[in-house]
Amino acid sequence: RFVPERMVPFSFPLSKCALWDPVPMGDVIGAHLTYYRNPKLSLVEKTLRLAYRHAKRNEKKLFSCFLLGTLAVDEDGEGITLTIDRFDPGREV
Repeated sequence: RFVPERMVPFSFPLSKCALWDPVPMGDVIGAHLTYYRNPKLSLVEKTLRLAYRHAKRNEKKLFSCFLLGTLAVDEDGEGITLTIDRFDPGREV
């Protein structure tokens, strides 16, 4: 379902050089993942347990980590599946 008041525009971080002209061209359009597709999330239990164990061991209340996976369009073309199967605790530095 398309809900424009809940849509958040995305932007790219500032950089010293750009590979394209950042000036907007044309009309604004909405690009929402669930507008045309039925999303499904699949999370491997081992990955979830590893992330949970890392969070419990971490002394800080806030920490950074990565959950990595793959995004695939279903065979019927009607849905997408996000499969999260890897955990990366990141680096402190």
